[in-house]
Amino acid sequence: MWRVFLCILGRDLRLAMRRRTEVLTTLFFFIIVISLFPLGVGTEKQILRILGPGVVWVAALLASMLALERLFAADHEDGTLEQMLMTPQPLSLVVLAKVSAHWLLTGLPLVAMAPVMGMQYHLPEGALVAMVLALLLGTPVLSLIGAIGAALTLGLRGGGILLSLLILPLYIPVLVYGSRAVTVSAIDFAETLPYFSLLGAFLLLALVLSPLAAAAALRIATE
Repeated sequence: MWRVFLCILGRDLRLAMRRRTEVLTTLFFFIIVISLFPLGVGTEKQILRILGPGVVWVAALLASMLALERLFAADHEDGTLEQMLMTPQPLSLVVLAKVSAHWLLTGLPLVAMAPVMGMQYHLPEGALVAMVLALLLGTPVLSLIGAIGAALTLGLRGGGILLSLLILPLYIPVLVYGSRAVTVSAIDFAETLPYFSLLGAFLLLALVLSPLAAAAALRIATE
């Protein structure tokens, strides 16, 4: 099973490297959204420090959604998904491998760029560290939840809009606790532990439940 996981993960990463524009589009969207807010609200440090955590998290949330519609679509169009359904390995393992590739290509670059983007909002060093930790815990949850929506809307006309309507409400807890952890860390880093604990709990639940739910949705979509 571990070999199958690595095989699918490597395959998706190699395919994504042939379509670098999709990966770069997500990263550039993240950078542009964050950079536009200081131009619109002004350069006052106090205002930017208040807005910064929420802006970074909203930008990360929207950027992670850009590539979700194509998470299973290419394999569905060329028949690869049907072949995966016929393998003896659990389909949830295939889903987890594809979600892992999605996070490595979209979520991890956002985490790496977040401290640089946070400097535009004059966030203190503790808040930048908290932002990185919160995104490390939160962005995989966004990918895992998004996989359920991508599986449910697979093959539907206008699936991108429906996908957004399905998963955005589920993203709200991650958005709230993630941005709140960064805000609180600017005052007292020790007070962020409850928020990180909640994000960790969301990640564990998503790791267990999301692949199973997405696998069931894929079986329904391919029938």
